[in-house]
Amino acid sequence: MKIKTKLNLGVGLLFVMIIILTLVSAFYIFSIKKDTENILKANYNTLEYSRNMLLSLDEVDGNEEKAIATFETNLNKQNKNVTEVGEGDATRNLKKSFNLLKTNRADEKLKSQIRQDIFEIMKLNMVAIKQKSDIAKHTAETANMWIAITGTLCFLIAFNLLVNLPNNIADPIKELTASIKEIANKNYSERVHFMSHSEFGDLAKSFNTMAQKLEEYHDSNLYKLLFEKKRLETLINKMNDPIIGLDNQGVVLFVNDEALKIIGLKSEEVLGKTAITLGLTNDLMKSLIDKNIENKDNLHGRKPLPMKIFADGKESYFEKENVNITIQPTGEDQTIDIGDVIILRNITPFKELDFAKTNFIATISHELKTPISTMKLSLNLLENEQTGTMNEEQKHLIESIKDDGERLLKITGELLELSQVETGNIKLNIEKSNPYEIVHYATEAVKIQAEQKQIELLVETTDNLPMVKADSEKTSWVLINFLTNAIRYSSEKSAIRVKLESDNHQISFTVIDTGKGIDNRYLTKVFDKYFQIPGSHKTGTGLGLAISKEFIEAQGGTIGVESELGLGSTFYFKLLSV
Repeated sequence: MKIKTKLNLGVGLLFVMIIILTLVSAFYIFSIKKDTENILKANYNTLEYSRNMLLSLDEVDGNEEKAIATFETNLNKQNKNVTEVGEGDATRNLKKSFNLLKTNRADEKLKSQIRQDIFEIMKLNMVAIKQKSDIAKHTAETANMWIAITGTLCFLIAFNLLVNLPNNIADPIKELTASIKEIANKNYSERVHFMSHSEFGDLAKSFNTMAQKLEEYHDSNLYKLLFEKKRLETLINKMNDPIIGLDNQGVVLFVNDEALKIIGLKSEEVLGKTAITLGLTNDLMKSLIDKNIENKDNLHGRKPLPMKIFADGKESYFEKENVNITIQPTGEDQTIDIGDVIILRNITPFKELDFAKTNFIATISHELKTPISTMKLSLNLLENEQTGTMNEEQKHLIESIKDDGERLLKITGELLELSQVETGNIKLNIEKSNPYEIVHYATEAVKIQAEQKQIELLVETTDNLPMVKADSEKTSWVLINFLTNAIRYSSEKSAIRVKLESDNHQISFTVIDTGKGIDNRYLTKVFDKYFQIPGSHKTGTGLGLAISKEFIEAQGGTIGVESELGLGSTFYFKLLSV
């Protein structure tokens, strides 16, 4: 039976019983009222008339006319209120005797007869009152019985509804609630069992169908894929670095909160839109997808400069990394491109430390350079014979101090040069420069050092080369650094080649040695600051090549190295021709 039907039947039956109780109560109350009204109307009034007639009869001797009139008035009323059996005959006898009394008012015998007739009428009504009182009492008892029966039935029905109906509704709801909690806890094997054909039975059937489908879905690969997708999205969103994912058409597939912060857009404004469309209104997005800058950096072999982005009320530095995503479909040999992931690594803390380090190095280098120069001057004074005569041991010590001073002065000079490059304080005098003069100046500067190791410097140049756009002093310094390193790592009685040639609107300066070469593992690090190849003699600071790289790139050129272990090294840089 349906729950709605149960409610309608239960409440309807209770309503009907209340109506029946009301009708029975009203009926019997009306019956009791009718019986009491009959006693009052039919009998009590007759007794009242009879009492008045008896009083009037006693006054006939004293005030005859008035007593006779009162008697006659009450007699007429009684004549109209005859209700009991025998009361009519007694009333007629009374009237006959009264008519005789009016003609013979002193007849005591008639008065006695009249009194007997009145008493007879009163007796008949007294008996009637008792009978009607018994009838009213019986009616009241019957009313009590039927009202009690009806009330008891109403109570039983109401009690039955109170006990059973809430349970019939609440128990299935409790079971269904518990089952829903189990489903929420991924216990998809949970089922509910309502045997009734009520609405709860239909609900249980629908719930079990849903649970079965959820169990099938949970066990399917689609669920696992969606779960992994959700987990991946959560991991990406929790990462501290901004990340943007694009498909092979450039449509944004995902973007984490950190990326949204620096882009200044909301998720719904980015997802599903092409990066090119977003780049039309967002400069940062435009720079992130600009391939020309990346291709230019890759072509020149330069490491991309950090991106300076104003976000969260401060300037931050990010290194952009574009990861191309490819897959190899099952059963195929070729890989296909499915998109790109743009990762911006926040290097702001490192950049701040680098700035602090650069300022510190600049300060220390500047402070050290003056006392070292003073030491060098003092050594020159000691070497002067006018200062005094020194023995051979003293001369040897002064030479050692002088060499260490030169080395310290060189180191502080390099540190100062590096700090000036990093802070942007270095000034380049870029102009038209003669490449032949640069090569000549550099080879002459290291000529004595090469002769000490009996190394031959071979200069190979192409005729009629154009001028280069460069700072000749800084460019010569770089070439001297290349030659110095080549001499240091070349064996005695070897040769070093210096090549000067044109290369696609550029002039190439190349230094080729026959030393032990550089392991492939270290080729990408040789231009890093403070890096020295493991196993080499630690005679410098590891800054020379880093400064060289800064000088060349500041002039719009490129710098690089080619080497194989045991086969020597080739260092080169290229500058734009004019």
